[in-house]
Amino acid sequence: MSAPHRPTLDEIAAARLRLAPHMARTPTMRLDLGLPDRQIFLKLETLSPIGAFKLRPALNALLSRDADVLRNGVATVSSGNMAYGMAWAANRLGVPMAAYMYQGAPQTKIDGVRRLGGEVRFISMETWWQYIIGAELPDFPELLINPVTDQAVLSGNGSIGTEILEDLPEVDVVLTPYGGGSMTSGVASAVKALRPQAKIFAVEDENAAPVTAALAAGRIVEIDTRPSFIKSIGGPSLVPQLWPVARELIDGAITVSLAQVTEAMRLLFTKAKVVAEGAGAASLAAALSSEHARGNVVCVVSGGNIDAAAYATVLGGGIPAH
Repeated sequence: MSAPHRPTLDEIAAARLRLAPHMARTPTMRLDLGLPDRQIFLKLETLSPIGAFKLRPALNALLSRDADVLRNGVATVSSGNMAYGMAWAANRLGVPMAAYMYQGAPQTKIDGVRRLGGEVRFISMETWWQYIIGAELPDFPELLINPVTDQAVLSGNGSIGTEILEDLPEVDVVLTPYGGGSMTSGVASAVKALRPQAKIFAVEDENAAPVTAALAAGRIVEIDTRPSFIKSIGGPSLVPQLWPVARELIDGAITVSLAQVTEAMRLLFTKAKVVAEGAGAASLAAALSSEHARGNVVCVVSGGNIDAAAYATVLGGGIPAH
């Protein structure tokens, strides 16, 4: 697996041109909470055709490949949204697609992949992680697109950052949920290039916070994780190929609790009529709780694909079981 680099503005601009015929630009809206020291804005990736930001990296990864490379189809490794995005992109382009997912991934995302003609191949969480970090690879003929380290994935995610700066040139802080780190790295690459003084923070579930642990230790460390209904951020460690890129770009990490995340999910519903999954609301949870969130704060609401029963539990004031 080749080491990824920080995507350039030219690479990100090229990605935006590829994406434009296939998906509309997502809006940035102000969430007026009357807070004296911060103005909160929401970058609504929930309004993507698949309800999550992952369509950008998936589409760019396919559209930037030569057709001959795709002749055997494509595959990706995903907790849900990247699989959904890749299925949508592959369906649009007429390419066979498979997703390596673990049991326990949200059913709404599994169903979305299958509805679009994708094949779901279930693997263990351990194997899933080995595929993510490139330590093992599946023995199938499809082109495997890594959802974290693929360069076209990073450039596709960078398009979120350029849109944020167009909508809010005076942004002070951008908060991004951190899973594998490709979205944070892509967004930060664009934001830091266009507005170097803006701060970028990785947002993590306190039950699985490998960025916080790595920053404290000065190196990647293995952590113990606790089960959580939030599936698409957090992991036992960091992806070693991407961490050098992410570490150079972020200004720190913010952890949030499940209570803070579910409160943010309810706030998004009541104040903005936005449906967000746990990872998608984590950035707002951080904006409400962190001392780093001051001035013009943009929260990337990364996705809204949550199973109905879990969302009903949240709206009822509870925390879903894992």
